[in-house]
Amino acid sequence: MKVIESGIDELFQSPDMNAFREWNRKHKSKALLDKLMTEHEAISRFVCNGAYIGMELYGTVRAPMSLLRELIRQGHTDLGVVGPGVLNWDFLLTAGQVRTMDITYNGLEVYGTSQVLRREIEAGRVKTMEWSNGAFSWRLKATAMGVPFIPVRAMLGTDTFKHSTAKVVKCPFTEQKIALLPALILDIGLIHVHRADRYGNAQVDGISGFAAELARASKRLIISAEEIVPSEEIRRHPDRTIIPYYLVDAVVHAPFGSHPGEMVYYYERDEGRIKEWVEASKTEVGAQAYLDKYVYSIKNHEEYLALHDKARLDALVAQAKVFR
Repeated sequence: MKVIESGIDELFQSPDMNAFREWNRKHKSKALLDKLMTEHEAISRFVCNGAYIGMELYGTVRAPMSLLRELIRQGHTDLGVVGPGVLNWDFLLTAGQVRTMDITYNGLEVYGTSQVLRREIEAGRVKTMEWSNGAFSWRLKATAMGVPFIPVRAMLGTDTFKHSTAKVVKCPFTEQKIALLPALILDIGLIHVHRADRYGNAQVDGISGFAAELARASKRLIISAEEIVPSEEIRRHPDRTIIPYYLVDAVVHAPFGSHPGEMVYYYERDEGRIKEWVEASKTEVGAQAYLDKYVYSIKNHEEYLALHDKARLDALVAQAKVFR
């Protein structure tokens, strides 16, 4: 295919699919093993400095926030991160652990743009590359399909294409222009689900986001779950099991694991805690004080939940039941 145009930015992660497949053959066990462990065990065992990490979904919707807080506590540095961000990337940026970002956006939704991201970029401490939501999910899909790139019509003629690593080629069948997006291979994937068994078979209720694609694009996959259920329960609804056990390396039981974000049908987002971050993040001192209180001063997810009185959490559950 003839390359007509190329994006001008740097590719953060190689789309070498043969190397990815070879790594999986050598290092990914297909055995039915008990993978249940704590956040501390999972992060310390599978994450290292310089890892390229993806999360699904993002900081207020079914996000792996208990895993994220443990990642911050363990202090891994020089990380690459990928995906949409709200609280998740804000927290990691405040902790000074991020090197590069492949992002669709990093903002605070109805509360405006991210003050933390602006500070980090203006200070030259982090490099970013923006992709559309569609482009991000298609890059993961390419990896899940086992191909180094995927052809799409989106991004043609846009500044998003210009400031990316995509390419425009002449289609060998129609001779029309088509954009090629590089596959996106992750060192670590972090996903929060509604339920899983001890082996890693995981189910999601409601919108599935890009969990299936991210799970298949990750060398190592850590799952946190609201509930750990018997395998017999998983088998009763096989159509909901979008992540099979052989993709998963660790399973963590994390009730309210998305807090202060939401978990559809289980609990609503904690607007008070989110607003607290919005105000705190306006300054470096305030953002650091927030992490000191809700991340560094506690040892684990259980202690994090203990910071919130039961009535507060029960109210979030009651709000979610309205939509069941």
